[in-house]
Amino acid sequence: MCLVAFSWKNHPDYPLIISANRDEFFDRPTESLHQWDSGIIAGRDLRAGGTWMGFHPDGKWALLTNYRDFSRSQKGDISRGKLVQEFLEGYKSPEAYLEGIFKDKDRYDGFNLLVSDGEKLFYLSNYAKKIEAVSPGIHGLSNGLINDPWPKVELAKKQLANLLAEGVSDEKLLGILKSKETYPLDTLPKTGAPEQLEIGLSAQLIRITPNYGTVSSAAVLKNSHGLTTITERTFTWNPSSYKDLQLHI
Repeated sequence: MCLVAFSWKNHPDYPLIISANRDEFFDRPTESLHQWDSGIIAGRDLRAGGTWMGFHPDGKWALLTNYRDFSRSQKGDISRGKLVQEFLEGYKSPEAYLEGIFKDKDRYDGFNLLVSDGEKLFYLSNYAKKIEAVSPGIHGLSNGLINDPWPKVELAKKQLANLLAEGVSDEKLLGILKSKETYPLDTLPKTGAPEQLEIGLSAQLIRITPNYGTVSSAAVLKNSHGLTTITERTFTWNPSSYKDLQLHI
């Protein structure tokens, strides 16, 4: 994922609520949301392997965003998508899993990783100094550290807060994080990207070139009975043309 707003243990009926966008090259080979042979539900990156977000029938879930730093040449020898897959298919607690990843964090390109057993939620970035427990509330994550006040992240958190106040649904979750507004350079983080690219990437719904942009969105609702509904919406270059796929776990 590349932009995520989520509510963790902050709603009386839904302990987990996620709205997320995935930005990628439109021609990157990808399998849509489905149940893997291992039992997890996730999309699949067919080029590097792994996935960006997934869920296990036992209540575990995890998601990943890239950390953007064009000024640092870093070529990890392990695909970041394996971080989500290996947690979901393994047997370690979130804390134990992240402790192992922390030791080898420089073997990956820049990442942000959220992992949960359904009861506790933890966060790790290989640009951060430590593993963090995520407290109940509304949080935002893009290509910096968790809750970094990037304009589109702050907007995403406000959009989710407003939605929760009005009444939540998967369709409404898919409707947020879609602003095409870009922001002045002096309000943006310095990630080493060329100026015009940095401005283009500041939108929630990205259309940089006909080859790259927001390729899909996801809405996740886990209710108080433990039922999780995951809806994936995939886009063509024209975001008004889309296809939805929904699974329950």
